[in-house]
Amino acid sequence: MMRMIYYEKDMGRGAQGTLNRLRDEVEELREALTTGSGDAISGELADVLAWLASLANIVGMDLEMAAIWKYDNACPRCASSPCECVEAY
Repeated sequence: MMRMIYYEKDMGRGAQGTLNRLRDEVEELREALTTGSGDAISGELADVLAWLASLANIVGMDLEMAAIWKYDNACPRCASSPCECVEAY
């Protein structure tokens, strides 16, 4: 969906510009978690996901496949589901 809507603009902005926008949205999410309502948090989560998907599109990665490859239904550190790591991961 992000590719269909924003790909041309995203390519013009480039990976670094898109990464900067993602960083800004993560900061807005942090603020929403501290002071915002459920709607504000939901909106910022959606924005972070959208910018992450845009960045994946720019660098030619399939975000869904990257997540499946890394996590494959289990914690990549302890290989358990749910995670059994002693430390937070």
